[in-house]
This record gives sequence, C-alpha cells and structure tokens, in this order.
Amino acid sequence: MGDTSVADELLFVVLPYLAIVLLVGVSWYRYARQGFSYSALASQTLENRLHFWGVVPFHWGILVVLAGHLLALVLPGSILWWNTAEVRVILLEATGIAFALLALVGLLVLIARRLARPRPRVVWTHADRLLHLILLVQIVTGILVAVTHGWGSSWFATTATPYLWSLASLQPDVSRIASLGVLIQLHIVTAWLFVAVFPFTRMVHALVAPFPYLWRRPQLVRWWRPTSRVR
Repeated sequence: MGDTSVADELLFVVLPYLAIVLLVGVSWYRYARQGFSYSALASQTLENRLHFWGVVPFHWGILVVLAGHLLALVLPGSILWWNTAEVRVILLEATGIAFALLALVGLLVLIARRLARPRPRVVWTHADRLLHLILLVQIVTGILVAVTHGWGSSWFATTATPYLWSLASLQPDVSRIASLGVLIQLHIVTAWLFVAVFPFTRMVHALVAPFPYLWRRPQLVRWWRPTSRVR
C-alpha cells in the first residue's frame, strides 16, 4: 500500500468497509423488519412554504453532482479525453460547481426550515441532524476543492477512481489518497461518514423510491407525537 500511516488505513480502508457493511446491513434490516420506516414521514404536509425551495434545488443539484462522480468512476478515460480541450473542461467544472452550489442552497433551506418551523422539527431525528451536518460539510468541502485545486474531474479520474476500484477489488491502495491535501481528505472522509450514517435516517427511502409505489397496495400511515412537542 505504499508509505501510509495507521491513520490513513483507518480513514481510507477500515472506515469505507465499515460504512459499506452498515449501509447494506442496516438498510436490509430496516426494509425486512421495519418496512414502514422506509418513509420520509411526509414532512411536506407539516410545512410546505419552504419545502419546495429546499427539496427541488437540493435534489437537482445533488443528483447531477453524483452523476458526474459516477461517470468519472465508470468511464475515467472518457473524462480525461473530454478534458483535453480547455473549453470543455471549463464547461464541465463550471457545471459541477453550479449544481453543487444549487445543492448547498437547497440543503441550507431545508435545515433552516426545520430550525424555524416547530412541526417539521418534530420528525427531525438525531440521525437526520447528523446526516445533514455531514452532508453540509461534504458539499462545502467539495466546492472548496473544486475552486481551490481546479480540474477536479481529471483529479478524480486519475486518483480517486483507482482508489475506489482498489477497495472494490479488496486490494485497497491508499497511497495516492494519503498524499493529498487535508481539504481533499476531509471531503473523502465525510463521504464515507455519509454512507455509514445514511441507513439510520429517513433519507433511506431513496433506496426504494419511487419504484415500489408502482405495484404496492395503498398504505395508511398514522404517526403520533405528544401534543406538547408539536406545539
């Protein structure tokens, strides 16, 4: 694995595998044993004024950013070819930053909505709060990496992609990651923390939505909270 420290092994080998185990194990357990927990608890019905302006920008922003990361993971050669022309790489980088900012704005609105409105705050669990904090750090560090380091798409294709595939092949190689700056490493660590915390939150419904709604029977969901907490 090259010249790496114990901390590097813990953060970039142990943490990723632990996060994946939690993602698969906890998600399966909740789906098999606690099926109705795969729900966003319809917080939109509790307060809808800020809901739209948070959910729509966040989802569009994060989906495009994730699609870009996935493309660089699966087709790194195509990304490097695209970046051979300066105009194209500038267009790609600018698009990524723009959608990341869109996701950041949406996330801030969603957090502010839960802080300012008592009803949505009732269904905002501790796990959800932790996930939102991790996601906030993840998006901010990603934007800072893109702005301060530049050509992030090429860097991802040549550095992060081999690292991720080494984990997938059960032959982890963190030598390239260990030599990166603190900001990039923080961005990577928070990504794995997000994966680890994700299955404990309401956001887990993203693993099954919207496809099961096409064939499952209509369900009636009732949830109760003490009146004092709602007030």
